Amino acid sequence: MNKTIQVRDLGLKDYKETWDFQEELFKEILDTKIKNRRENAGLITQNHFLFVEHPHVYTLGKSGDISNLLLDETQLAAKEATFYKINRGGDITYHGPGQIVGYPILDLENFFTDIHKYLRLLEEMIILTLAEYGLKAERSEGETGVWLDVGTPFARKICAMGVRASRWVTMHGFALNVNADLGYFDNIIPCGIRGKAVTSLHVELGKAQVNEEEVKEKLLRHFQELFEAELKQIF
Repeated sequence: MNKTIQVRDLGLKDYKETWDFQEELFKEILDTKIKNRRENAGLITQNHFLFVEHPHVYTLGKSGDISNLLLDETQLAAKEATFYKINRGGDITYHGPGQIVGYPILDLENFFTDIHKYLRLLEEMIILTLAEYGLKAERSEGETGVWLDVGTPFARKICAMGVRASRWVTMHGFALNVNADLGYFDNIIPCGIRGKAVTSLHVELGKAQVNEEEVKEKLLRHFQELFEAELKQIF
């Protein structure tokens, strides 16, 4: 059982390039697991956590509805945005500058074999991090991600989530709005949920800018504690 997680910060990186890199790491873990089962090889599977920031992009999950994208190809180009239909769960979401995106690529057999627990711990990591900024973030029953003012007319989403898992190996993850341009969310029905607002940490705190490196440090600290893991920074 390997509870060491290799952490990389990819900086600003194209969505497709990052997706391909995720798939490469994901396949390496799956191949190791398959070899262990076929040959009783006793090989250790690796775990990864990628931080990244993407140029403007909209992604649609495998069960999503394309009608939740409110732009055509010409309008996408005018906004310097791209679009991908991808293999995670969930509907449509936006990624862009000012948003911290995290992709844990874990062999859950190194931790626990429970996808529901995995998602709840990712949400808890976000909730604990936002609490350090004085915000009461919560889960919203039947709706993925992390929200503020749940159960009120002012409910708004601050973090989206969507994952893929196969043989207990995960990919994709979460997108936390920290200094995000919320205008880009006007071009979609976020996560296919009508009538719910989206927010960003800098808006909630009334600041022009929030220190994203500080937020990442807090996220990793809570992630490490919740998963009882050892983190190893890869540069």
